[in-house]
Amino acid sequence: MARTTPALTVSHWRADDSEPVLDTTVASILDDAARRAPDTTALVVGTPDRSARTRLTYAELAQEAERAARALAARFDPGERVAAWASSIPESLVLTYGAAMAGLVLVPVNPALQAAEMRHVLGRSGAGAVFFQSEHRGRDQAKILDEVRSELPALRQVVDFARWTTFCSEGGSGSWVRPVVRPDDVAQLVYTSGTTGAPKGALLTHGGMTNAARFGAARFGMRAGDVYVHTMPLFHVGGQVVAFQLCQSLATTVLVPSFDAGVVLELVESERATLTCGVPTMLLAMIEHPDFGRRDLSSLRSISGGGAVVPDEIVRHVEDTLGVEFAIVFGQTEACGFISQTHLDDDAHDKGSTLGQPLARVEARVADPDRGEVVGVGHVGELEVRGPNVMAGYHDMPEETAEAFRPGGWLRTGDLVTMDDRGYLTMAGRLKEMIVSGGENIFPVEIELALTAHPDVAQAAVVGVPDRRWGEAAVAVVRLVAGAEPDPDGLDRFLRGRLAAYKVPRRWEFVDWELPITASGKLQRFAVKDRLAASSVPGASPEDVRAP
Repeated sequence: MARTTPALTVSHWRADDSEPVLDTTVASILDDAARRAPDTTALVVGTPDRSARTRLTYAELAQEAERAARALAARFDPGERVAAWASSIPESLVLTYGAAMAGLVLVPVNPALQAAEMRHVLGRSGAGAVFFQSEHRGRDQAKILDEVRSELPALRQVVDFARWTTFCSEGGSGSWVRPVVRPDDVAQLVYTSGTTGAPKGALLTHGGMTNAARFGAARFGMRAGDVYVHTMPLFHVGGQVVAFQLCQSLATTVLVPSFDAGVVLELVESERATLTCGVPTMLLAMIEHPDFGRRDLSSLRSISGGGAVVPDEIVRHVEDTLGVEFAIVFGQTEACGFISQTHLDDDAHDKGSTLGQPLARVEARVADPDRGEVVGVGHVGELEVRGPNVMAGYHDMPEETAEAFRPGGWLRTGDLVTMDDRGYLTMAGRLKEMIVSGGENIFPVEIELALTAHPDVAQAAVVGVPDRRWGEAAVAVVRLVAGAEPDPDGLDRFLRGRLAAYKVPRRWEFVDWELPITASGKLQRFAVKDRLAASSVPGASPEDVRAP
């Protein structure tokens, strides 16, 4: 529907200041929820077995968080960093709030990361502790930590979440006074990656995360009493901020430890969920699951999608089949996961082709990437944003921080977009050449470096191609050394021992031509994609790509 906003002539959206920026912190929003709605169910552990589901009220969640805070404060000083290397388990959420109460900085870490990746994240963050699950998808996580621990002098404690109750019971005795934590203090250090593929830690503040959450929740129509099946993992910024949305809305979080389409459908039915979310991969898996037509999903009111562009056909199918309203959410780690969002009553075209309008208090403009000048409406340029949601910078990376900002506090997102005269954004591409597959960010350089370490690989390029299920699929274009035979399964196994599974290319193309490079030796990925297109290589499809 049409919005009553002035028609823009240049691609510059002025921030909506009708919503206040509150002086909130991650701890204060839980304190407030426990005070206002102590008996409301805050958390349901979404296990398939209904009888085994743990439930905590807001009063109980706050008590558990304070127990954790006391135990943390007995071991660490305010400002120190502690990592959570786990899926979406209740102990991890309690750690989120407990760390905030103790004035510590949380470092959420994807449990799929391999040893080299963990060495980088834990080493660069200087984490003093890591809390982990001993097993993740059949992999011994403790063994991986043992491999890298000797190289991490700052890491003083390694705690299996299986010992969480014991850890919390060994907290400091007697009275404890919480440290003063301000909205501008750093709440979380969340690792992302840049054009070089080297992970960078975005410093996200308490006020940035909690206000971004509140503004997104308001546009999504979240309200007290809602029940939300939370499919976004807590090791992603989106999972953390959605938890803060629910807390501030006095809604119930049904936490899904790891995504399973059948389990999610059962949880929606049995918990009478009113809201849920998912990247395109998740939504398709739910729609195509045998139980989809058999479950009573009538309680659902709205669904949000993000992490990748959601195809128009999926938006229409979800709305028509379930009778719900769909919202597209767009953001990045450096902006607390929230930049823009469609309105629930937007028309199908806007939901299926745009990223929505910037959220409250977010100022956005589209600028020439080289000159920094704002471009006209409808012209492609780099999206730049500023507001309370923008990170404080990258941890211990002053040069990269300086490169990420324009004068005046404008964050350079690296995304190429257009803005129409209503302020709606449309994705045009990525300056950073990042691939978003199934909601996961994949950076080609990281994979290429790992591939070229294989003795049979002379050159490698990784590019993204459109894919209905995954949003984009990573395709490896490989030129082998003379005499080597193509062995996609062998290269797949080689990478899986070095990288998280979601980073392994879903398709392999072996070529006998030199991959194009610039005069300075840099790979021209766009030229690789053009060469593939000229060779009539089809885009990836659900039938010819590998599961993560």
